[in-house]
Amino acid sequence: MGGTIRFAALLLAALLLAGGGRWYAYVTNSSSPYDEVGTALNGYMPAALRGWGCGRLRASFPAVNMPPLGCQRPDQPNTWLGA
Repeated sequence: MGGTIRFAALLLAALLLAGGGRWYAYVTNSSSPYDEVGTALNGYMPAALRGWGCGRLRASFPAVNMPPLGCQRPDQPNTWLGA
């Protein structure tokens, strides 16, 4: 029983690190703000992390007027979060 719990915890930690690392790479080093995996991961992040990530994307791509999914304001989909 203890080995199963340990394995499940280790698997969960590995998945969180892999997903979190991929999301961080998307918001800091992406070649496009419209990366499908990055936008999906960004959509799953808590509001504070999603806001930070969208701010990083907006700073990296100042010429992009249409925000990627997850970075759009709910009331104005053509506007970046925080704008």
